[in-house]
Amino acid sequence: MENSTNQYLLLTPGPLTTTQSVREAMLKDWCTWDDDYNKDIVEVIRTKLVDLATEYNGYTSVLMQGSGSASVEATIGTVIPADGKLLVINNGAYGKRITQIAEYLNIEHHVIELSEVEQPDLEHIANLLDADSDITHVAMVHCETTTGMLNPIEAVCDLVKSRNKIMILDAMSSFGGIPMDIGELGVDFMISSANKCIQGVPGFGFVIAKTSELKQCQGRARSLSLDLYDQWDCMEKNNGKWRFTSPTHTVRAFYQAMLELEQEGGVKARYQRYLSNQRLLVKGMESLGFRCLLPQSLHSPIITSFYSPTAPNYDFKEFYTQLKSHGFVIYPGKVSNADCFRIGNIGDVHNDDIHRLLDAIEQTMFWQKATQ
Repeated sequence: MENSTNQYLLLTPGPLTTTQSVREAMLKDWCTWDDDYNKDIVEVIRTKLVDLATEYNGYTSVLMQGSGSASVEATIGTVIPADGKLLVINNGAYGKRITQIAEYLNIEHHVIELSEVEQPDLEHIANLLDADSDITHVAMVHCETTTGMLNPIEAVCDLVKSRNKIMILDAMSSFGGIPMDIGELGVDFMISSANKCIQGVPGFGFVIAKTSELKQCQGRARSLSLDLYDQWDCMEKNNGKWRFTSPTHTVRAFYQAMLELEQEGGVKARYQRYLSNQRLLVKGMESLGFRCLLPQSLHSPIITSFYSPTAPNYDFKEFYTQLKSHGFVIYPGKVSNADCFRIGNIGDVHNDDIHRLLDAIEQTMFWQKATQ
């Protein structure tokens, strides 16, 4: 591991711990008019992203400034026509965010409201699609980092495509870390971000889309800066040129991160490392007396939620602070009806790091020491 210069390990679902070489890639300035940036960096990234996403022809990619949520908003706000209707499958904070975007943009929508630990019911989705012919698009989050749950994208995509609807997949925290082929799934628009499983730094997101569907989106956008079609059209016509200021340092770091993903052995190899980290984490945490929020069958290799200790003197902020002093940063819980915390294991994190984390947690369990 190359993280000797980091003061702590980020055990979060992004931003995450990056390699020293990714950070060093940001030390050079780039001119956004030059071919060595646009053609040799941006266009290469766009091609590599499509190759990562699918073996099928007919897909393209577009990069968007801002957070991952900005790319979600750009997609929702651009691809749904004025007379369209969005069905949102919501079982976590990020499904809820898609709903909020639709509300802000005055897009007609219907929400399937589920608890954060509940999987979508396929029969219910089918019945809704059959009963409401106005629905044109369906959106769902693949890995809900609210809990760490993986949603059943294969089954949902099959259902959506069988009804000839447009499928929008928020694969923010899963793309690049969990094998998938969006062409095989039938996904029309897939959204992710630089600072997730490809292990870049924050600054832009990206959308991988069916070219034929994206071409139909001209003039639909409800925002100037978040016009997905115009951004794509500009990049297509100008060899990777961004419409507005490009986050050059972040883009260059992402290019380096993509090279390192290839060096690791691609998505399958990275998935195995993440999966090994997560299983080691769960086994170690359970041996320390912690309980997982979700059953193992619903776990993702990205982030895991654990119930908080029930000891009266347990305090998450104190737990967090003490762990940080040992060199580890974890996440607070985000589940509405359960007291829990979350530990991610993506980024430049390896089995040795998980062992060190477990040792640090064992040393930090102050709520037990007070009763001994």
